[in-house]
Amino acid sequence: MNLINVEKLGKKFGDKVLFQELSFGIEKGERTGLIAPNGTGKSTLLKILAGIETPDSGQVTTKNNIQVALLEQEPHFDPEATLINTLFSIETPIGNALIHYKSSLANDDKDALSHSFQLMEDANAWDYESQAEQVLSKLKINNLNVQIKTLSGGQKRRLALAKLLLSDADLLLMDEPTNHLDIEMIEWLEKYLTGNNKSLLLITHDRYFLDNVCNRILEIDQHKLYFYQGNYNYFLEKRQERYEQAAASLAKNKNIFKRELEWIRKQPKARTTKSQSRIDAFDVLSEKAKSKIEERQLALGKSMRRLGNKVIEAHKLGMKFEGQEWLFRNFDYHFIPGERVGIIGNNGSGKSTLIKTLCGYIKPSEGHIEIGETITIGYFGQEGLQWKQGQKIIDLVEAIADTFTTDQGSTITPAKLLETFLFPSYTHYTPIENLSGGEKRRLNLMLTLLKEPNLLILDEPTNDLDLLTLNVLEDYLSVYPGTLIIISHDRYFMDKLVDHVFVFEGTETLKDFPGNYTQYRLWAKEKEKDLLQEKKSQENLPKKQIIIPPKEIIPQVKLTYKEKLLLEQLPFQIQTKEEEKVLLTKALAEAGNNYTEMEKVSEKLNKIIAELNELELKWLELSERC
Repeated sequence: MNLINVEKLGKKFGDKVLFQELSFGIEKGERTGLIAPNGTGKSTLLKILAGIETPDSGQVTTKNNIQVALLEQEPHFDPEATLINTLFSIETPIGNALIHYKSSLANDDKDALSHSFQLMEDANAWDYESQAEQVLSKLKINNLNVQIKTLSGGQKRRLALAKLLLSDADLLLMDEPTNHLDIEMIEWLEKYLTGNNKSLLLITHDRYFLDNVCNRILEIDQHKLYFYQGNYNYFLEKRQERYEQAAASLAKNKNIFKRELEWIRKQPKARTTKSQSRIDAFDVLSEKAKSKIEERQLALGKSMRRLGNKVIEAHKLGMKFEGQEWLFRNFDYHFIPGERVGIIGNNGSGKSTLIKTLCGYIKPSEGHIEIGETITIGYFGQEGLQWKQGQKIIDLVEAIADTFTTDQGSTITPAKLLETFLFPSYTHYTPIENLSGGEKRRLNLMLTLLKEPNLLILDEPTNDLDLLTLNVLEDYLSVYPGTLIIISHDRYFMDKLVDHVFVFEGTETLKDFPGNYTQYRLWAKEKEKDLLQEKKSQENLPKKQIIIPPKEIIPQVKLTYKEKLLLEQLPFQIQTKEEEKVLLTKALAEAGNNYTEMEKVSEKLNKIIAELNELELKWLELSERC
């Protein structure tokens, strides 16, 4: 039996039909990707499966005792709660033990820590704690005692993802799980999801993620559901076959219709019963011949303002915020006409700050920029679309101009322009707040391109866009004649469009790598292997021996009061350091081939070992003088 069964499910939003007559099931171990255009109810479908919303028709049934967990695009948490109480439930033995253990570690409470160790043993929670440490470390969730209200939107998303991954749910429903994750996190998440037997139903615009994680694809197209038993690459092949078959069938229907039309025009008004069946068949063919494959094209004009020789010149550019370290420094670069640049790095490394500085939106801490006189910047940022409450889609576009000129020189109305951007006429008077996240992003993209920029800067442009829009956007950008600068965690998108990348590698200096994202990662992994091999070789070298002076030369002086007090405290300090050593040893083993993480943990471990040795030597010295 399937974990979950969906039978003839239907849902409307006002007069708009999101989906209807959907029927499918999900078996244990299936990792299913859901593909459909923006605004067709993908997120709503997941909420129905999770029991958060109710369908207008049909039903959802689950296998007995099956737990379903949902990752929403905008998670909701108690703002006053702490991260640790949000992640773990005090109502379960394991959750209760972990909360006590983490809290006592954070507070350095030795008595509480001893009690927590017993709770962890009784609940058999050490394996779960190890899994939690891995997930939290990879998603960069560090301080578990802060309140939810102090977190950014991206941090809340990562917290929600961690909570989902650490749940006991049998079926995980994931709505855009890669949003707000940097590329290293996404690569780790791919391995994590494919390395266990969890069943998944996920929505994502990340095509590499779909290809690497999913073993089944569901596509909603024209309110119909299509099944593909394979990954994203298999889906592309089979969907193309379906389109070609549909086109061939349409051509056949048109030929038959033409012959039938000739026949019916020749017939007298008095018809026999036999010919009536042919007339009925003609009516059916007429409907089929009138039908057509939907034109899946986003018509984007390729016009832009004249681009001179000077684009942007950065001279010794540097940026740091008060109380923080430098994000980048001594950045010297002259962008040239037609250049196609990607910017990659971990979250918080300074990618968005760099492009805002280049645009002149942020004043640099040092250095300066020069922008060419002919440059018109089209900046598509993460801030999102700005509109007034109740404002309609058509009103927002008409506020810019009454007519628009296409790249062929003809003029079109705002309504026609919206249709070319995949907004059907019946949506034009929809309040903007009622649009899906992807529809808002598409509308914002349209407004950015209407400026006819010759320098296009895109900060995470693929978030929440459906695959149809992404494909067409890529086609447009591949022939865009201006200068293009892209920040994106979408590896597929970056690989198709950029010629070289600037990489934030955790230092003040940006690395300019001559290739796309995948080429950089292959190079970086080879470099990590070489560094790791070098580190192992250094560890195998003979270590210097510490020569301890003979016991008799140590003066036998009685302990002072302070030394007696220290002697009493040393066993507790040594125990704490031993516990920290155990945790760091586990973290080192879990780091796998992540050299950066391994180096960080190894440095902490070496420091703890050195402190532990010092404490033990001190205890030995004092105890011998008692």
